[in-house]
Amino acid sequence: MIDATTRKPLSVSTDGTAGPYLIVQFLQLDDIRRLLDENGVRYWVGEDVFSFDGGPEEAMINFGRGADVDAIQAVLDGVR
Repeated sequence: MIDATTRKPLSVSTDGTAGPYLIVQFLQLDDIRRLLDENGVRYWVGEDVFSFDGGPEEAMINFGRGADVDAIQAVLDGVR
């Protein structure tokens, strides 16, 4: 799946200690949630929407420490 603003592929991040996560454009959140739900991926969306330097609003999708990052990435990569 491609980021609507950067036109680059979405990538699950694994930095930090809270577990893997994905930062997405808020305007794409519903589509990404639908994709994750259809593929049985467990996640939760952070409560806050944020914007950096006046850029587009973004949301954080968290997958938890035990998440299969490769499987999640494969789901995202399967959308063209």
